[in-house]
Amino acid sequence: MGIFDKIKNAIFGGPAQAAPVTEAAAAPKTVPGQTAAAPSAAPSVTPKTAPATVDIVPILDAAVKQSGQKLDWRRSIVDLMKAVGMDASLSERKELAAELGYSGDTGDSAKMNMFLHKALMKKLSENGGKVPADLMD
Repeated sequence: MGIFDKIKNAIFGGPAQAAPVTEAAAAPKTVPGQTAAAPSAAPSVTPKTAPATVDIVPILDAAVKQSGQKLDWRRSIVDLMKAVGMDASLSERKELAAELGYSGDTGDSAKMNMFLHKALMKKLSENGGKVPADLMD
């Protein structure tokens, strides 16, 4: 699992725990001497077509409050990563930069961090996050 997925799962909640219902599990059981129910009587499983939208603001605000630290997740990728309980080291941020397509100098951490924050907000939005417009600029 990449750094982005770890951040996304920390904000949105982990991947779904429920296993999809298989055809065998959905099919009614038959007892010898009885006929099976018609296939149309079996419950149908409808796959999700779109992820639910998750408002990141209250989640991250609560994470900051719970951390007990003064963190500015709205402006700092380091603070955002700390708020969700992740390692915000330079090596972790360089790995995130590679995932998000940063092509600049990773030695210029200030410029890289600004890119990372904006790119992360955009990617969270693309993956079902409700991100305030002022954080998308």
